[in-house]
Amino acid sequence: MNKFVSKSENDTIEFANNLASLLKNGDIIVLSGELGSGKTKFTQGVLKHFGLEDEISSPTFTIVNEYHKDETNIYHFDVYRLADSDEFYAIGGEEYLNNGICIIEWGEIIEDILPNDYIKINFTKDEENENYRVLELIANGDNSRNILDNLN
Repeated sequence: MNKFVSKSENDTIEFANNLASLLKNGDIIVLSGELGSGKTKFTQGVLKHFGLEDEISSPTFTIVNEYHKDETNIYHFDVYRLADSDEFYAIGGEEYLNNGICIIEWGEIIEDILPNDYIKINFTKDEENENYRVLELIANGDNSRNILDNLN
């Protein structure tokens, strides 16, 4: 699967909920797309899988929000305000990458320092229907390819 068409916010949440069932600590999801394209709703869906959807908040001003459920750590980054990957290093961001599931909004800003294995999801608004979003899924690495191959 390399594309998913979401017809509503709930579709996006449910798609992410399904994807989350295949994720484990160390997996990285990079979310790219314009403001209001569904990146935070996607993250809400991942958190829903872990029973944490009521705790979501946008990390725009804090850069990272941390969520913990049993043995799973979820780190939700918004790196929009960072100039480059050097600033990510400066905040200790690389310490998170292997210690949990990392969801990185605007992750293209730091793509040059990400491990070789991650999933990138490009969110695009549909020009004909304002509620529709096209999610293009790109696997970078064998683990990410395996996750996407097993996605229903």
